[in-house]
Amino acid sequence: MSYDNKVIVIAEAGVNHNGDYDIASKMIRVAAEAGADFIKFQTYKTEALVSADAKKAAYQKDALPGDESQFEMLKKLELSYEQFANLKNECVKQKIGFLSTAFDFESIDFLNKLEIPFFKIPSGELTNFPYLARIAQLKKPVIISTGMATLEEIESAVSVFLEFGLPKQKITVLHCSTEYPTPFENVHLNAMKTLAEKLNVSVGYSDHTLGVEVSIAAVALGARVIEKHFTLDPNMTGPDHKASLNPNQLKEMIHAIRNIEVALGSSEKMPSTVELQNRVAARKSIVAQKQIQAGDFFTEHNITTKRPGTGISPMKWKEVLGKKAKKTFNPDDLIEL
Repeated sequence: MSYDNKVIVIAEAGVNHNGDYDIASKMIRVAAEAGADFIKFQTYKTEALVSADAKKAAYQKDALPGDESQFEMLKKLELSYEQFANLKNECVKQKIGFLSTAFDFESIDFLNKLEIPFFKIPSGELTNFPYLARIAQLKKPVIISTGMATLEEIESAVSVFLEFGLPKQKITVLHCSTEYPTPFENVHLNAMKTLAEKLNVSVGYSDHTLGVEVSIAAVALGARVIEKHFTLDPNMTGPDHKASLNPNQLKEMIHAIRNIEVALGSSEKMPSTVELQNRVAARKSIVAQKQIQAGDFFTEHNITTKRPGTGISPMKWKEVLGKKAKKTFNPDDLIEL
């Protein structure tokens, strides 16, 4: 999948709005100002997503200690469909793409009606065949996160979309580790290259590490999509704030990604226009080391190499040695044959 042939940067708002529409709206403005291509939320009906007595994940317990269930936590963070429709309109005003991850069938259908450009499959739904099949039938491009998954599980998920006729050009697979935050030693960024080789699809990275360097490194390794959580304030109460970038960090990361994207350039090794201009001044020529009389032979004792590179290249040293001077050369004169 390509988006103007550049790296797609998804600013992951997730549920860092804390169930507050005004915060969500402000996050759109922040993501747009930072230069993100998309801001992404999470759309779900809590009753269709999680059982009433389901426990919170370990990182959620760390962020929100207490006896609150996962159901109770998610219900507080849920936004209505009407609010999401308004958030999409706000994205249009701010000139940033709107995305949201659906976690149930009703939300899939709703987001499809909102005409999102592609579906983002979260890591937790990677092994949910009915969910994958429902999205596959819509024939839209997909971006698939792969946290907690084996290569075989990822291949199985991709095969669902292929079976429904979605071409590989519309599938992007994101390397990911479902730890919040992910320690550097658990990133294994080279696995992203393995996904590209084994699956023959575009790849990217969904980053849950602290800081910005791993996302930047992922782009240098060939990531076509970067997804990164951000928040208005990491000190806010909520399950994901502590593992999210603040607004300044988000802007810094995107700026660095765009620089790396330009720096990657062409795979062809060739001098730039500026280098061609500098070549004469930086390279050397064969010159006289001392005065050489007409008829003398060029030897290692009477010639040497010095700047500028306007004469015979030192790579022709062996060809010059033993030749006879046809005129007199003073020290530093360019040797001519």
